[in-house]
Amino acid sequence: MSHPLDNIPSLPHVLTMDYDVIIAGGGLNGLTLALALDSAGITTVVIDTNAPQESLNPEFDGRSYALSAASQNMLNALGLWEDLANHAEPMLEIKVSDGATGETPSPFVMQFGDEDFRQGPMGFMVEDRHLRARLAEAVDASTVAIQAGQTITDQTVHSTHVTVTIEGHPPLTAAVLVGADGRSSRTAKMAGLTRTGWDYDQSSLVCAIAHEKPHRGIAHQYFMPSGPLAILPLTRNRSGIVWTEQRQVAQNIHNLIDEDYLSILRPRFGDFLGKISLAGRRYIYPLSLSTTHRMIGARIALVGDAAHAVHPIAGQGLNSGFKDVAALAEVLCDTKRRGQDLGIHTTLAEYQKWRGFDNALLCTATNSFNRLFSNNNPILRGIRDLGMGLINATPKLRKNFVATAAGFAGDPPRLLRGEPL
Repeated sequence: MSHPLDNIPSLPHVLTMDYDVIIAGGGLNGLTLALALDSAGITTVVIDTNAPQESLNPEFDGRSYALSAASQNMLNALGLWEDLANHAEPMLEIKVSDGATGETPSPFVMQFGDEDFRQGPMGFMVEDRHLRARLAEAVDASTVAIQAGQTITDQTVHSTHVTVTIEGHPPLTAAVLVGADGRSSRTAKMAGLTRTGWDYDQSSLVCAIAHEKPHRGIAHQYFMPSGPLAILPLTRNRSGIVWTEQRQVAQNIHNLIDEDYLSILRPRFGDFLGKISLAGRRYIYPLSLSTTHRMIGARIALVGDAAHAVHPIAGQGLNSGFKDVAALAEVLCDTKRRGQDLGIHTTLAEYQKWRGFDNALLCTATNSFNRLFSNNNPILRGIRDLGMGLINATPKLRKNFVATAAGFAGDPPRLLRGEPL
């Protein structure tokens, strides 16, 4: 008895499609996915609302990312890391403590170093301008098609393909449409993929500072009553700052002139790095949780913020998106090798199963951490201080914590292990 492969149409009815995959959104996740698929011979077009080169800025603007060791593995496997390495600062140690402005820091801290992660640095700090430019350069050298300054106005799913409409252009067809278009994803909305979430009434103040003393590759996370303050090592005696405050307080601080802004940051920051000054622009981002109930629909898959946008308390936003990219690229490439239709339900369901639970867990963890740490309740402060002390005193717990932060917990996709597709 014959067992036809999953839903492969007979040859007379095969549709000649424009591409294998259409990606809506040309941000970091969208471009990385396009390069991963291109490396495996999967034809791809990226449709982005921004005009060509609009998001590229050769000057340092203060934005940077904490890339996990697993994310660095993927960039290396895709041939991107060699050029980025010259602009990356390794995170050799992480120190986490609880405290408040004007108070002596809590004696209960978590400190992670090479004894907890012997594979090398736990992660790397990379400026946005270098990462974005390297991705754009690699896309230019690939066979990935780019339609910039364009918006998908409609998407229609058929039994054998998906069609997207772009104003002023002929419709495009593909086996799969991927939404990499952020937390307000039009792809998700048009596919009927519903979201849940809430506002935190907090905003993150993001900037970079230059400092007098070397940071020695140490990343610091201070849990303050109003929200966490992260100090992340950049190249050349600079550090990236992610400083969370209540929404209105953050806006008031953001509206200040630079010197007044620094006068409020300094007592929170301390003097362990000597004199500090601003380097680059300042940003403010309102914080909320926004996650879809499912990451897939019929011939539709979501990656990154289009599927799950979380609180930055754990610094895992981009890394979680890169995990999505690596998992989706792997299941699509394996499906192509089997000669199957890339958009069959079993393939996308495998992606959902692989990433859905992990993303739900990340949303729950970041939400719980923020509620536990962003307050000055003495009972909760006692609980979290004891918890941090317990983790710090237990080598196995420390190693598990670092393995998760580095992106190697569970079943990481091949790219995150540094292996080709």
